[in-house]
Amino acid sequence: MAQQIRVGRLAQEIQREVNDILQKRVRDPRVSGVTITGVDVTGDLQQATIYYSILSDLASEQKKTAQGLKKATGLIRGELGHRLSIYVTPEIEFVQDKSERYGEHIDELLRQLNQEER
Repeated sequence: MAQQIRVGRLAQEIQREVNDILQKRVRDPRVSGVTITGVDVTGDLQQATIYYSILSDLASEQKKTAQGLKKATGLIRGELGHRLSIYVTPEIEFVQDKSERYGEHIDELLRQLNQEER
C-alpha cells in the first residue's frame, strides 16, 4: 500500500517537473506545444512512461514532436535527477496519448447513431 502511494506521488512529481522543464529548459521548437497528460511509473521506480498530447492532427507534426522529445530525453532525465530527491532517476519514455482522439471518435459514432434513429 505504501509503495503504491509512493509510486503515485512520484508520477505526479515527474509530470509537474517535466511540464516545467519543457516550458523553461527545452528550446527545441518541435516540442513547443506539448502537454504532459500523465505518467506511469513501474513499481521498482526504474522506468517512467510519460504520456503527451499535441494540438495538431497532422502526422508530420506528430512525427516531428516525437523526434524532438526523443532528442530532449537526456536533458529532461538529467534535470529530473537534479530536481527529484530519489536515489535513481527512472529511465523515461515518451508515448503519445491517444485517449482524447479516441474519445472524440466515440462521440462522433454516438452522434451518428443518434441521427440515424431520428
